[in-house]
Amino acid sequence: MDNYEKKNWSDQKPRKFGTMTQEEYIEERLNQFRAWYDVKATRAKKIYQRMRTLTVAGGAAVPVLINLEVEGFDFNIITTLISLLVVVLVSLESVFHFREQWKNYRATEQLLAKEYFNYVTAEGYYRNKEENGAFLDFVDRVENAIASENASTLNVMTTISEQKTQGSTQPVSAGNNKGQS
Repeated sequence: MDNYEKKNWSDQKPRKFGTMTQEEYIEERLNQFRAWYDVKATRAKKIYQRMRTLTVAGGAAVPVLINLEVEGFDFNIITTLISLLVVVLVSLESVFHFREQWKNYRATEQLLAKEYFNYVTAEGYYRNKEENGAFLDFVDRVENAIASENASTLNVMTTISEQKTQGSTQPVSAGNNKGQS
């Protein structure tokens, strides 16, 4: 079990309204999400880079293998399998969007870290604020960052897929599409 999954807020006893301390919020919410985003960003980056490396290497190897002539050896099966692998990897990237996930998760993890350090040092947005108001603003900004990342990931996962589906049946233009059918 990953470290960020060990303390799930839903497994804890309910609290009374307004009783969560700054330390509890940072430990139970902020640190949990920072760890989760870090793990997910690292995983998505590794998958994306491996898939991309195989795609590039496979794409470069096929033309070379097609032009090789070795007596008694047919490269057709190898080139077909490599071509199939490249197509599968490109297709999987278009479904799972590992690059976009990596970027979204890492950006959110870094934003949460920035908010934390600005908050605990009373710098940036939190400069010259009283402690309780600063804490409430901190919570609001952290929760907005998490919600924004959730919406962004959902948007990326659905919009790109929808564009690709529509792109196969209708022309997609960067300009105004009025009057196009």
